[in-house]
Amino acid sequence: MTNLTLRRATVDDLPSIVSLLANDALGATREDSRLPLQSAYLRAFEAIDADPNQFLVVAVADEEVVGTLQLSFIPNISHLGSWRAQIEAVRMHERMRGSGLGRRLFEWSFEQARRRDCVLIQLTCDRTRPDAHRFYESLGFLPSHTGFKMKL
Repeated sequence: MTNLTLRRATVDDLPSIVSLLANDALGATREDSRLPLQSAYLRAFEAIDADPNQFLVVAVADEEVVGTLQLSFIPNISHLGSWRAQIEAVRMHERMRGSGLGRRLFEWSFEQARRRDCVLIQLTCDRTRPDAHRFYESLGFLPSHTGFKMKL
C-alpha cells in the first residue's frame, strides 16, 4: 500500500464511494454509480458531513479512493448512559482485499471510538457475506445478537 491516507471524505470523493458501494453482488442491486450521481447521494453526504456524530472516512492510495466506511457515534441511555460506535457501509476496492487495508480502517475506527469514550462498537453484516463474517470475528467482533430489518 503505497502512500496510504485515511481521511474524512469530501464531496469530490462521492463518485468513488458510490462506485465502491455498487461494486459487489448486493450493492449492484441497490446502488447507482452512473454519473451524474443521483441527487439523493449528495443530500445524504451533506447530512453526514454536517453531523458531528458521523464520520465518513476514505482510504486513499496513490490519489485513488480504495476503501470507505461510515462511523457513527450514538448516545444511549442503556449501559449507564454511555456512547457506542456503529460501523456501516464498509467497502474495499477488490484489488485491496487481503492487503491489510480493512484491518487498518477498523483499527482506526476503534481508536476513534475510544477517543469518544464509547463503551462498545458494533456493526451488522449481511448473512450472505461469510468472508466478511470471518474477518470481523478475527478483529474480535462476536455474533452476539440477531438483527432485524424492514424495508419501508
